[in-house]
Amino acid sequence: MRKAIMLAASITFISVLAANAQETPAPQPPKQAPVATEAPKIQRINVVDVSELPQAAQKQVEQVAAQAGEANLQQLRTSIDATPEAKAALDAKGATSAQVVGTTMDTDGTLTLITKKNT
Repeated sequence: MRKAIMLAASITFISVLAANAQETPAPQPPKQAPVATEAPKIQRINVVDVSELPQAAQKQVEQVAAQAGEANLQQLRTSIDATPEAKAALDAKGATSAQVVGTTMDTDGTLTLITKKNT
């Protein structure tokens, strides 16, 4: 299970979800990988606490979150709060957008919100 955890891409995926919910087109970000021609449509949202990830993935999440900076995390959290489906998924797990430290997007359309308790 190899997932790239990229905060900038996370913000884009959340923005796409918000745009889909509002039925307005989202601006297309520059492509980072030539494999996909466009972002997959979000089919489902999972919420996972970083402590549930393998140790190597936990370290990667912490590194990416630290490099992203608070401004990018705040932008991501604002996008999540503006997206009813993402907010509902967090509520169902007893989490808030303030606990989100990153996201991943699988090619099958699964958006995973990675949370960290006590953030």
